[in-house]
Amino acid sequence: MLWQQYNEDSLIGATVPPAKTALNAFGNFTYTYGKFTAGMRFESYLNAIQGYSVGARYQGTGIGYRYAQYNNDGLDITVGNFYEQFGSGLALRTYWEPNLGIDNAIDGARVVYSPIEGVKMKAIYGHQRLAFDSRLINSESLIRGADGEIHLNELFGSVKKITSDTAASNFADAKLKVIVGGSFVSKFEEGGILEKDTLLLAYPQNVGVAAGRINIICGPLTFFGEYAQKANDPSKDNGEIYQKGEAIFLNATYSKKGFGINVAAKNVDNMSFRSNRDLTLFDVPINFNPAITKQHTYNLAATLYPYATPVAGESSYSAEVFYTLKKGSKLGGTYGTQISVNFSAANSLDKTNLEGAEGLIYGYRRNTLGFGNEKYVRDLNVEFKRKLNKKWSMAATYYYLEFNTTATPVSADFKGLVFADIEVLELNYKVTPKNNIHLELQAMQTKQDKGDWATALVEYTYSPHWTVAIIDQYNYGNKKADSRVHYLFGTVGYINGANRVTLGYGKRREGVFCIGGVCRTVPATNGFELTITSTF
Repeated sequence: MLWQQYNEDSLIGATVPPAKTALNAFGNFTYTYGKFTAGMRFESYLNAIQGYSVGARYQGTGIGYRYAQYNNDGLDITVGNFYEQFGSGLALRTYWEPNLGIDNAIDGARVVYSPIEGVKMKAIYGHQRLAFDSRLINSESLIRGADGEIHLNELFGSVKKITSDTAASNFADAKLKVIVGGSFVSKFEEGGILEKDTLLLAYPQNVGVAAGRINIICGPLTFFGEYAQKANDPSKDNGEIYQKGEAIFLNATYSKKGFGINVAAKNVDNMSFRSNRDLTLFDVPINFNPAITKQHTYNLAATLYPYATPVAGESSYSAEVFYTLKKGSKLGGTYGTQISVNFSAANSLDKTNLEGAEGLIYGYRRNTLGFGNEKYVRDLNVEFKRKLNKKWSMAATYYYLEFNTTATPVSADFKGLVFADIEVLELNYKVTPKNNIHLELQAMQTKQDKGDWATALVEYTYSPHWTVAIIDQYNYGNKKADSRVHYLFGTVGYINGANRVTLGYGKRREGVFCIGGVCRTVPATNGFELTITSTF
């Protein structure tokens, strides 16, 4: 449960809704008996907290999620609501993120079947959740999909048990592990006629996405690759063009004790896939295009310029290296030292805009899989973590950002490239086994947008029950003197077993809130905030 009370604050642009307060609440209930499971989620938005939903998608009180599931001998059947992901999500990913106001659950039926060890097949059929108004409201379009995955080593292990085949036995026991899979997802949406100047074009009623993937594991080395292609799907996201969509995602990791490296590359072109072609933003997405940048946790880096994959697509890559300096060495110190370096880059697609009737229909032509001319993001961060002694530990992080606020619209006041340096110092002091003090000092320097920022956080924890924290964000570099405001917010939290209660008061700035590369804009607020969570 999250309850907010609002005060007017002209300095930060905070407004007060007519009700002056807002409430988001939900409760998940699950019943299990043998091989049978049933569940439901009770939801209440009275009214939804400010900035939570687009177009008033959440309001009222009722049941927004319910299902029944039966599992027996490798056969799993679900009717009602469910969440599912095929591969990395390029073809299908439905999920619930209450902090962002995202819920694209499917309402229908799902069958998961494993006929033998190493083989898993899935099939889904239903409608997507669109909104909640004291009851579940679904999109009218129909979603159908199938996915198959084969773990070759486990499959040959099954063959080995049945036939005692030597080749099968060798492959089953090999250090090299190989998993292959494929997906197909389609939507059926009522068609119509699209008018483009003098052209009259029919909307496609059935649009499909096909994807194939492979996962290879060999000792410390792991490789994952997935390719997806989408049929032409004119929508509000792509300017209603009939260009096909395409996506490639590659990731390789090498890891051993004290050292690791991860590299990734992604090329996404026109892969927005929704069950309603007229909607945008968070409404009814069928698939998911994750950002390749690192998901930051420190306040300034995570909230001022968080990157999300543009709906038109991107060419991007990233690399990260982890290294641990040995305990007892001169550089590693008594407890060892952890160092990580991450770099990611994303640009527009390398394409040529078409003219005339061809341009109206197809929009553009892809040239290569390389970078286009428009820079979207450059993100370099270096992190240094070290335990100094039994009481003190520290972490120091440096970020360098080049961020295009036109491609990812996180600022209402500035459109273009932001160049920023961010420094973070984190200190942790364990006073006694039950008393701990946590301190964060952050600073950002930039000549663009709202200028320089600073953040300070102090948190005191008295285990196992109490936490008190104060955070202050200060836009000291803003060119407008009256906008140099301290965004001071304090919280008191109490934890007792599975129950947690947190009360906060203060100012929150207007900005962007992100989880997993998916972001929503939140308005400036001033007032109280009460959060209660419980598991039983």
